[in-house]
Amino acid sequence: MPKMTERDRLADLEARQRKMNDELESARRSLRDKYAAMIAEVPVEKLTEKDFRELLTQAIRVGGSAALTALKGLPAAT
Repeated sequence: MPKMTERDRLADLEARQRKMNDELESARRSLRDKYAAMIAEVPVEKLTEKDFRELLTQAIRVGGSAALTALKGLPAAT
Protein backbone atom coordinates (compact mmCIF):
# COMPACT_ATOMS: atom_id res chain seq x y z
CA MET A 1 0.00 0.00 0.00
CA PRO A 2 1.45 3.39 -0.94
CA LYS A 3 2.30 5.79 1.81
CA MET A 4 -0.30 8.52 2.42
CA THR A 5 0.62 12.02 1.43
CA GLU A 6 0.48 14.73 4.07
CA ARG A 7 -2.65 16.10 2.41
CA ASP A 8 -4.33 12.65 2.50
CA ARG A 9 -3.28 12.18 6.12
CA LEU A 10 -4.70 15.57 7.05
CA ALA A 11 -7.98 14.80 5.28
CA ASP A 12 -8.19 11.46 7.10
CA LEU A 13 -7.53 13.08 10.47
CA GLU A 14 -10.14 15.77 9.79
CA ALA A 15 -12.70 13.10 8.86
CA ARG A 16 -11.95 11.21 12.07
CA GLN A 17 -12.27 14.42 14.07
CA ARG A 18 -15.68 15.15 12.52
CA LYS A 19 -16.82 11.61 13.32
CA MET A 20 -15.63 11.95 16.94
CA ASN A 21 -17.38 15.31 17.26
CA ASP A 22 -20.60 13.77 15.94
CA GLU A 23 -20.30 10.86 18.40
CA LEU A 24 -19.57 13.26 21.25
CA GLU A 25 -22.61 15.38 20.42
CA SER A 26 -24.79 12.28 20.15
CA ALA A 27 -23.64 11.01 23.56
CA ARG A 28 -24.16 14.46 25.10
CA ARG A 29 -27.67 14.70 23.62
CA SER A 30 -28.53 11.19 24.86
CA LEU A 31 -27.41 11.98 28.40
CA ARG A 32 -29.28 15.27 28.43
CA ASP A 33 -32.43 13.51 27.19
CA LYS A 34 -32.07 10.98 30.01
CA TYR A 35 -31.74 13.77 32.60
CA ALA A 36 -34.67 15.67 31.08
CA ALA A 37 -36.84 12.55 31.49
CA MET A 38 -35.89 12.41 35.18
CA ILE A 39 -37.01 16.01 35.64
CA ALA A 40 -40.53 15.03 34.53
CA GLU A 41 -40.79 12.94 37.72
CA VAL A 42 -39.72 15.77 40.07
CA PRO A 43 -42.10 18.51 41.29
CA VAL A 44 -40.07 21.34 39.76
CA GLU A 45 -43.17 23.52 39.56
CA LYS A 46 -42.48 24.45 43.18
CA LEU A 47 -39.51 26.49 41.93
CA THR A 48 -39.53 29.52 39.71
CA GLU A 49 -37.84 29.04 36.37
CA LYS A 50 -35.12 31.46 37.45
CA ASP A 51 -34.49 29.56 40.71
CA PHE A 52 -34.50 26.21 38.92
CA ARG A 53 -31.95 27.39 36.37
CA GLU A 54 -29.77 29.01 39.05
CA LEU A 55 -29.91 25.90 41.23
CA LEU A 56 -28.71 23.69 38.39
CA THR A 57 -26.10 26.19 37.24
CA GLN A 58 -24.59 26.49 40.71
CA ALA A 59 -24.72 22.74 41.35
CA ILE A 60 -22.83 22.13 38.11
CA ARG A 61 -20.39 24.93 38.93
CA VAL A 62 -19.38 23.55 42.35
CA GLY A 63 -19.82 19.90 41.49
CA GLY A 64 -22.64 17.52 42.28
CA SER A 65 -21.22 16.08 45.50
CA ALA A 66 -20.37 19.46 46.99
CA ALA A 67 -23.81 20.81 46.10
CA LEU A 68 -25.56 17.81 47.64
CA THR A 69 -23.53 18.07 50.83
CA ALA A 70 -24.40 21.76 51.18
CA LEU A 71 -28.09 21.26 50.43
CA LYS A 72 -28.55 18.26 52.72
CA GLY A 73 -27.30 20.36 55.63
CA LEU A 74 -30.14 22.85 55.19
CA PRO A 75 -33.49 22.54 56.99
CA ALA A 76 -36.53 21.57 54.92
CA ALA A 77 -38.61 24.39 53.46
CA THR A 78 -41.84 25.18 55.25
